[in-house]
Amino acid sequence: MTAPTATLPKPSEATNTVIEVRFEGGWAPVCEPAALLPGRGVAALLPDGTQIAVFLDREGRPYAIGNRDPFTGAYVLSRGLLGSTGGVPFVASPLLKQRFELTTGRCLDDGDGEETRVPVFPARIGPVAG
Repeated sequence: MTAPTATLPKPSEATNTVIEVRFEGGWAPVCEPAALLPGRGVAALLPDGTQIAVFLDREGRPYAIGNRDPFTGAYVLSRGLLGSTGGVPFVASPLLKQRFELTTGRCLDDGDGEETRVPVFPARIGPVAG
């Protein structure tokens, strides 16, 4: 079962900026930065059908990772909370609380010797396309 995906506001001329996420087909606009609360995430679908979790940290930097928690298979990482350890930003899964680095996707709590990761997508704040 998959979690419902949030319907995000479309970029508008009012803010003149949009969070964009890179995928195989190029850059996709996701939402206005104002649609995100710093430290919290939202789920979005890329044009190719990939479900992602998009975050804005307290300094205003955007991040995008795959929304699927690899330990449970649930699409819930967008509901996790942001934090940092040693200056490395992470999201903690709301289910089993594993922490995933937002820059590499690596699980910080994978104690079985294998590296579990989630996909990472480059994200940026850019001008609204005219």
